[in-house]
Amino acid sequence: MTSVTRGGEIMTQFINSKEDAVTDAIDGLIRASGGQLARLDGYPHIRVVVRSDWDKSQVALVSGGGSGHEPAHAGFVGMGMLTAAVCGGIFASPSVDAVLAAILAVTGPAGCLLIVKNYTGDRLNFGLAVERARALGHKVSMVVVDDDIALPDLPQARGVAGTLFVHKIAGALAEQGAELETLTNAAERVIANTHSIGMSLDTCSVPGSPKEPRIPPGMAELGLGIHGEAGVEQIVYGGAKNAIAAVAAKLATVMDKQPHAVLLNNLGGASALEMAVLANELLTSSIASRLKLIVGPAPMMTSLDMQGFSVSVYPVTQEDESLLAAACGPTAWPGCKSIKPITLQALPDGLRPTQPTPSWHDQTANLLTRWCQVLIDSEADLNALDAKSGDGDTGSTLAGAAKALLNALDEMPLADHPQLYRAIGQALSQTMGGSSGVLLAIFFSAAGEAASSGLPRVAALKEGLNRMQQIGGAKLGDRTMVDALKPALDALDDSVACAARAARTGALHTATILKASAGRAAYINAEQLRGHIDPGAEAVARLFEALEAQSAK
Repeated sequence: MTSVTRGGEIMTQFINSKEDAVTDAIDGLIRASGGQLARLDGYPHIRVVVRSDWDKSQVALVSGGGSGHEPAHAGFVGMGMLTAAVCGGIFASPSVDAVLAAILAVTGPAGCLLIVKNYTGDRLNFGLAVERARALGHKVSMVVVDDDIALPDLPQARGVAGTLFVHKIAGALAEQGAELETLTNAAERVIANTHSIGMSLDTCSVPGSPKEPRIPPGMAELGLGIHGEAGVEQIVYGGAKNAIAAVAAKLATVMDKQPHAVLLNNLGGASALEMAVLANELLTSSIASRLKLIVGPAPMMTSLDMQGFSVSVYPVTQEDESLLAAACGPTAWPGCKSIKPITLQALPDGLRPTQPTPSWHDQTANLLTRWCQVLIDSEADLNALDAKSGDGDTGSTLAGAAKALLNALDEMPLADHPQLYRAIGQALSQTMGGSSGVLLAIFFSAAGEAASSGLPRVAALKEGLNRMQQIGGAKLGDRTMVDALKPALDALDDSVACAARAARTGALHTATILKASAGRAAYINAEQLRGHIDPGAEAVARLFEALEAQSAK
């Protein structure tokens, strides 16, 4: 959302002001917790989220640091994980008083363990608070997480998402009633063996600050920090597979051969779809054989809206496995699951129709190849047109179907046109998503039925169009592919050139139709439609123009 706020500052985030963002977020988290969370009084200087059911009968676990990493840290407060989280400003350490307030609020006779990420401000402020708490007679220990392997030459590595392994394992032990010394030793063991590294395609947007355009288009930054610190290197971005390969290569140098748990963390700006793709690549990567359990993919320790991810690995014992799998209260913890291979189930009856006998026909093969190439070459243009009135994927959908048809060309009955129409319809129904794929599958399947009954080629294609219109509901003037396809088929008996001209005229006419009655364009107002050709109609026109060019040879 973009709006003008106090003082003329332009805001591009859903916040009220940068000054109130953290306190508003904390209150939102608590209000939505179902009564499981509370906070200490003392806003805005004391921002501490605590378990509302805490009775001080066990060792308390306290963590925290700068905000902007949500759901860390307050999102992990609850049974089986943290007892309290101390929230600083965005990317800023909380004060000594805030940390001390948290310690005093939750620490009982069993003591308190502080889990701190390795940043100077956090180490100093949490460390001083520990000393003050000890001076008051409390049993308190502190561990410092330094899991980031991006900058191996640093004497003190940063603490990043691997901190979540510490929270979960120590939290499960605390829930079982373990003593402070046991928890401290376990946390230090996890820290010593946890390794993480991140990658991003873009920097994050800090409220009230200009975005740093540090990463050029087409590049990815490897090893950047969770506060937007620059990474160890920028590499050419070549897709999810290459991104995971670069991360896996770094992690492989610090992993032994025993089974590991892996934590796949969304740094804030990657979509669920992207994270699932990254998970697939990670679980088939060069380190996949050493991975046994996975946490995520999920946003756990983010960097505001950073378009990136991080991977943390930890070699697990049987005890660690049970601790990672132990039930806990915070819903931000996505759970720890066993990694299993993909299992396949047979398609149900009816989805494996009898395959036609392949046959070859040079002229038909050349025409289909030419048409498929036209759609592949038109992908960007058609996507751009669709972005004006739809979701911007018509070109990609048609190009994907065209590539699938090209790959299946040798299996097609090219010398038997009735069977060919049916085969194309079947292929489109399997490879082409959305309503356009279904409609074109209906068109070719119905044309195949009509041709099998003895209708000539053009009449059979017209029957396919009629059936597609009956089921889809589109008619001339509705601003769809029908506006180019129907005139073209009506003119095809005259000549291919006439059909190509009719298709082009029909496609151009869609740019003047200011109200669509079918498809996603039906939801778009007239001004957004004005002057933009319907992408389906444009695709039809290009196909008939390609047919004309081929016929002229």
